Amino acid sequence: MIRFEGVSKIYSTDVVLKNISWEIKKGEKVGLVGSNGAGKSTQFKILIGEEEQTSGTIIKEGNPKIAHLKQEFDCNLNFSVRQELESSFKDIQIVAIKLLEIEHKMKSLDIKKNSDELEILVNQLAKYQAKFEALGGYNMQSDVEKILPKLGFSMEDADKLVGNFSGGWQMKVALGKIILQKPDLLLLDEPTNHLDLETIFWLEEYLSSLKIAVMIISHDRYFLDKLCKKTIFVERGTCETYNGNYSFFVEQKSLNEESQNKAYQLQQKEIELQKRYIDRFRASATRSSQAKSREKQLKKISKIEAPIAKSKSPVFNFPECPRSGKLVLNIKNLSHSFEDKILFLDINLKISSGEKIAILGPNGCGKSTLLKIIMKKISPEIGDINLGKHNIITSYYEQNQAEALSLDERVIDLICSKSPEWSQKKVRTFLGGFGFQNESVFKYIKQLSGGEKARLALALMIINPSNFLLLDEPTNHLDLQSKENLELAIKNYKGSLLIISHDRYFISKVANRIIEIKDSKLFSYDGNYEYFLEKTQSQKI
Repeated sequence: MIRFEGVSKIYSTDVVLKNISWEIKKGEKVGLVGSNGAGKSTQFKILIGEEEQTSGTIIKEGNPKIAHLKQEFDCNLNFSVRQELESSFKDIQIVAIKLLEIEHKMKSLDIKKNSDELEILVNQLAKYQAKFEALGGYNMQSDVEKILPKLGFSMEDADKLVGNFSGGWQMKVALGKIILQKPDLLLLDEPTNHLDLETIFWLEEYLSSLKIAVMIISHDRYFLDKLCKKTIFVERGTCETYNGNYSFFVEQKSLNEESQNKAYQLQQKEIELQKRYIDRFRASATRSSQAKSREKQLKKISKIEAPIAKSKSPVFNFPECPRSGKLVLNIKNLSHSFEDKILFLDINLKISSGEKIAILGPNGCGKSTLLKIIMKKISPEIGDINLGKHNIITSYYEQNQAEALSLDERVIDLICSKSPEWSQKKVRTFLGGFGFQNESVFKYIKQLSGGEKARLALALMIINPSNFLLLDEPTNHLDLQSKENLELAIKNYKGSLLIISHDRYFISKVANRIIEIKDSKLFSYDGNYEYFLEKTQSQKI
């Protein structure tokens, strides 16, 4: 359906894409993966015509209709759900307005005096009615009513204001608007960001049911595995296509690199042997002809390319900290509400040393509020919240911590101000662990990308040793490599952890206990994420 052939994109300061080639067929679900800044979003911009490639060709067979659901979707919060969905039929609505204008003119016309004008209006009416029918105007209402239940809305919901619904439901409206336009290719840029697990499950099922082609940029590895049968990996402006899901791509990429490396090493060894023979016998009376023959063969050899040196992956660890006592946190009979909603009703929770707990639940259920209550940023209405009595040292990462950074400060100055006793070498080594190397340490925070700010906010939290971590959505804006680095650091962490995340793959890697917030109560599952899924699925049967 669409093919990129040798596409490059060069800016005045940077080469973003170098000779990219890939194709997407009708109905395919394709994952576009790679680190932040690799050129994924640039390819989307080229596809929808926001930017133009510097060189190369984009072949579109049959002029496919492309729709793009951006990270920050656009909804009119003062429209009803029905009005917002109907707003996707712009062409039909323009014709409908024209029909109303003509009908109004006809009604106000004196037929006997203006027969000629009436005839003109009748002809115009017939023309616009035909156009209205051709555009599917008579099916608009039924199309909207058909999609409402697929999006999870009831008929009663249709007349409620979009602004009355949460962000996840607003995303459903935005997606519905796009689907009603009947695109051939749907582009999704980080569609699971800020969605709760329930909405992510729905989105997976809904996209799976669509017969159209879908291309997804995402750092959600579970999501990519569930949906995509093809993966395009973008690195340093180049790309490779893998005919499988994300897990297949990771495994195959590793095998390919290993195989290429072995073949390259063997060939280099053979070339070295031949060169030695040629150098040794070039001037020999008896073997010079053999040496010349080997030299000719060596020039003709098809050389295996050297494996691309892997970007040095930044690695960090949480600093050593004294061990805490066995009891880390004790919550007794906590009840708390927000406005007219009861978040917690007489809940109890104990956390022991070494536990790594993920808190799950829909948006608005009180996950972030619970962490703020533990950190004494919010006073509970009823109940006791007590940290353990022996050596509990906390570190807290708030959901929007990266947004609170001082924009006019340089990266290196910020870390120096927090650790004045550190040498500059120690500061730069520390920052290197979070991907800030060479000149990037001198960047102003306002120049950083979302992912860079998130890594810097993590670095700030980690400077001070702790044995009880409270992390609220720490993987937001992190690319896959940074997520893997954080996973490894948490695995090596000797303290206790309380974490909120919608990244299921991340949770499955770091959590050894799951707490679900449901109907103002806490439900504890003493096992990992897979154990939690198994138990909750069996409860539904």
